[in-house]
Amino acid sequence: MKNFTNVNKAVFPVAGLGTRFLPATKAQPKEMLPVVDKPLIQYAVEEAYDAGIRHMIFVTGRNKRAIEDHFDTAYELESELEASGKAELLALVRSLSPSDMNCSFVRQPRSLGLGHAVLCARHIVRNDPFAVLLADDLMCGPDSGKGVLTQMVDVFKEVQTSVLAVQEVPPEHTKRYGIVAGDKVGDRLVKVKQMIEKPSPDKAPSRLGVAGRYVLTPDVFDRIANQPRGAGGEIQLTDGIAQQMGDPGVHAYLYEGKRYDCGSKDGFLEATVEFALKHQEVGPAFREYLQALKF
Repeated sequence: MKNFTNVNKAVFPVAGLGTRFLPATKAQPKEMLPVVDKPLIQYAVEEAYDAGIRHMIFVTGRNKRAIEDHFDTAYELESELEASGKAELLALVRSLSPSDMNCSFVRQPRSLGLGHAVLCARHIVRNDPFAVLLADDLMCGPDSGKGVLTQMVDVFKEVQTSVLAVQEVPPEHTKRYGIVAGDKVGDRLVKVKQMIEKPSPDKAPSRLGVAGRYVLTPDVFDRIANQPRGAGGEIQLTDGIAQQMGDPGVHAYLYEGKRYDCGSKDGFLEATVEFALKHQEVGPAFREYLQALKF
C-alpha cells in the first residue's frame, strides 16, 4: 500500500440547485448564502486551509459564477477600499484567497449524484489523497481545538485509508444518513465493515451517521467510475467508498465538534444565531436583543 504523507487537495461539490431555499437560491448559489458575514463556501474553504490544504477544487454548475468571483481578485473593490483608507476591510477582502492558495474550477455537466461530482475532479486530483467537503454542512471543532477536517487529516496520516466523518444520530434520524458500523479500533475510530444508505431505524446497524467531510485515497476514483448507478440513477459516492472496505479499508472517525445542517432552513437558522452570538463585533448586542425578546 502506498504511503501518503500529506493531503494537499480538497474537492467542493457545489453544483446543486439548492431547491430547499427557493426563492433565495433562484439566482444565487446556495453555497453563497451568508451565515452572519461569510458565505457557507468560505467557511468550508477556511476549514480546509486550516487543515494544511492549499489546492481548492470546485465542481460547479450553471449559475455558480458567484463562487468563482468570490475567490477571485476584485480589483475595483480593492482600489476603492485602498483609496478610502479602509485598511481593515482591504485586508479582509484580500484574505479570502491567500497567495499560497490555488483554486481550480470544473463543471459538472449533468446532475448525476455526488459520486459523479467527485469524479469530475479526477483529472486535477490525479493520484493524490484528497478531502471532500460539503458546504451545506457547516462544521466547527471544539472551542480552542482543532477543526473537523484537521482532525481527520491527522487520522488519515495514521491509518492511510479513506476516512469518513461520523456523528451519533438519534435512532429516528437514521433514515436521513448513510450509516456505518464496524470494529472499534480507537477511542473515536471505527474500522468500517458495513455501510447502509438511509436505513430505517429497525434496519440500521448503528447510530453512526456520515457527515459532510471525507478524506479519500485516489483509488476511490476507479471504484466510482466502474460501479453501476445507484438510487435514482445517480452515481453515489458512498457506493464507491463501500468498495474500499475490504482493501485498502475504510475508517470512520467520530469527530469532535458540531455540525450545522445548513441544507435545511432549521439548521441554517441555528447556525446563524449561534455564530452571531459568538461574533466579536455583533455578538454582545445581538445577545441583548435576544434576551429582550418576548415570546
